Amino acid sequence: MTLVLRYGNKKGIIIEWILGIVHVASTTTLSIKYAIECLLCKHNLSLSKLRGQGYNGASNMQGDINGLKTLILKENKSTFYVHCFAYQLQLTLVAITKIHINIAEFFYVVSNLEIVVGGSCKRHDAQLSKIKEKIENGVRRSGQSLSQETNLKRLGDTNWGSYCGTILNLILIFSVVVDALEIIEENGLCDQKVEA
Repeated sequence: MTLVLRYGNKKGIIIEWILGIVHVASTTTLSIKYAIECLLCKHNLSLSKLRGQGYNGASNMQGDINGLKTLILKENKSTFYVHCFAYQLQLTLVAITKIHINIAEFFYVVSNLEIVVGGSCKRHDAQLSKIKEKIENGVRRSGQSLSQETNLKRLGDTNWGSYCGTILNLILIFSVVVDALEIIEENGLCDQKVEA
């Protein structure tokens, strides 16, 4: 979890500062609240000084009964809630891609690739299993000190980065995906052949 502070300095200039990044083993509301309090305490800050809070749309964050927003508001009535702008922008981008037919069709095909290749590889012969293994293990990128694994991932409407990451990964493992589709087309069941 990343905690970012946004405040106005004495000159009235808005400053945004990443206070810290912490590992949160559990995403329960109490666990997240505890992690925030610990991070604030580490920097001699407290929830009592907080005047605003903003999160994504997850129910554990903004829920009216047990959400983090509500727990913090119970302790400090001055912590107004603002829905995360980046999250709103991301949902807007996804919505826009769905109303432009060419872009929507492209992402439809990309999301079906994960389903067709991933699902078919689980049900077929050793050759297809090897391709599935290549996709799961990823093709390593090299150069500029990069050593990141790539694989075909499902698109997520609440994560625009997943769209970008999926396209980049598809480019990197394109030949492996094509091999898998050719095997499915040749050896798959009737519906699978059509999808491939």
